[in-house]
Amino acid sequence: MVVDDHPMWRDGVSRDLTAAGYDVVAACGEGRQAVRIAPAVRPQVAVLDLQLPDLSGVDVVRGLLAVDPEIRIMMLSAVDERQAVLDAVKAGALGYLLKSAHTAEFLEAVRATAAGEAVFSPGLAALILGEYKQLSAGGPQLTDRETEVLRFVAKGLSYRQIAERLVLSHRTVQNHVQNTLTKLQLHNRVELVRYAIENDLYD
Repeated sequence: MVVDDHPMWRDGVSRDLTAAGYDVVAACGEGRQAVRIAPAVRPQVAVLDLQLPDLSGVDVVRGLLAVDPEIRIMMLSAVDERQAVLDAVKAGALGYLLKSAHTAEFLEAVRATAAGEAVFSPGLAALILGEYKQLSAGGPQLTDRETEVLRFVAKGLSYRQIAERLVLSHRTVQNHVQNTLTKLQLHNRVELVRYAIENDLYD
């Protein structure tokens, strides 16, 4: 599902996705319409602009997740302000890409989002992670490797990229993430990114 109030931009994004083999089940220009039709079209991924004429993108994120918690939402916006990015992630968006991104970068971000991986434009992760300085006192103890993997997750790297950085197998990285989820009593990567943001787990 593509949600953007600029028809040319919305049509262009839809064409790029279709050309890349994705099935665009809906393209609309208003947030309320997106929330209303989501249960019928059942998108796996929503590409959502932050600034819409009727609702804020953050409200649309909440609305979409209320009707279907399994929808994976990636913001695609020209706005790179810290609070806007932070609000979107806290509402449940899995990633945040700026509209200045190249088509190949956008399509890779959609692929990663569909796979449940957090995606941010370069610099945005650093921008928002500085907001939170409170570390959990007496919280669960992660190993050094788990913490290292979590930091990369917070930066928006895919499992494959993390594996390459740490010279580990893809499976080992997945195991570290799963162990971390279990220890922190979290359920998915969206919650994991939120945890990392709130606990300033960023170098």
